[in-house]
Amino acid sequence: MTKVAVAVFGAGAIGRAHVETMRRLDSCALAAIAEPSAAGRAYAEGLGVPWYADPHDLLREVKPQAAVIATPNATHRELAIACIERGIVPLVEKPIASTLEDAAAIAVASERANLPVLVGHHRRHNPIIRRARAMIAEGALGRLTNATVLYTFYKPADYFEMAWRREPGGGPVLINLIHEIDLIRHLCGEIVSVQAIASNAVRGFDVEDSAAVLLRLANGALVTLNLSDTAATPWSWDLASGESPNYPPQPVAVQTHFLSGSEGSLALPTLDHWHYASGKSWFAPIRRDSVRFERGDPYRAQLDHLARVVRGEERPLITARDGALTLRATMAVHKAAKTGQIVRPDQEMEL
Repeated sequence: MTKVAVAVFGAGAIGRAHVETMRRLDSCALAAIAEPSAAGRAYAEGLGVPWYADPHDLLREVKPQAAVIATPNATHRELAIACIERGIVPLVEKPIASTLEDAAAIAVASERANLPVLVGHHRRHNPIIRRARAMIAEGALGRLTNATVLYTFYKPADYFEMAWRREPGGGPVLINLIHEIDLIRHLCGEIVSVQAIASNAVRGFDVEDSAAVLLRLANGALVTLNLSDTAATPWSWDLASGESPNYPPQPVAVQTHFLSGSEGSLALPTLDHWHYASGKSWFAPIRRDSVRFERGDPYRAQLDHLARVVRGEERPLITARDGALTLRATMAVHKAAKTGQIVRPDQEMEL
């Protein structure tokens, strides 16, 4: 099978992660890199692939079948639409855009051209999440009642040497919590209202370092999310799941997501399924089953999926419009924390 030719826009940390993953795949081949920095040029030359300072030059001269857009968020709209106009399938890193208007524009362009756009919420491709979603769909939890998510971890001081990370929009809500918002939507259902409180008390920057969020879902379930990037804990998906080799393995199993329903409950990432063997009651013994699954690299699975979408074998697991809905709900957290009001995402902008 011929490999799908994929260009990568942006040779920062996430762009290089895609490149290094791609080099291990049979489904994709790196066609070129667009990155204006000297380091990006040296990186491309070291790999023996064409280098361009400007993605538009790359698109004109290389004509790849797909492109990974891992550039600053404000450039996503322009580059995604440039790909769509040329019939090139883009995988846009999260968030899909820096504004809801830009996100909607990408979705509309994709639908008008009948060309798929993928959004890089890679956790959806994790085998743990795939198994959890299947169990929920099969009724293992019954009717979902509530969920609790912990996303608490510690970012070192040098992380904040880049000024934008100390300013509004550069905090853990838009950078980190957006993953949890997307997972809740993917696993549990659509978000209809948001309440939130944020704090910058630890670092004192002009951006939040902690937040507590309450979501109401369309199915009536309630979700609480606790977030902090200044907490010395292992209670975050990144540290607990073993998804990325960038983080050290934990000495014991750590759970970060707790999904509860009328017939059972599920803890992630361990996939512990709690349910009654007979007679539902808090007086009856409750059973724990550890669900078996095969571990896998979600970044690898995401790129394999991209290749199948390009070939017309699959539809995107997360489309541009779906990514825009995740962004809208995440931005609603910011607004709810700022105003102290209950925010309905669907009243912020129609998508």
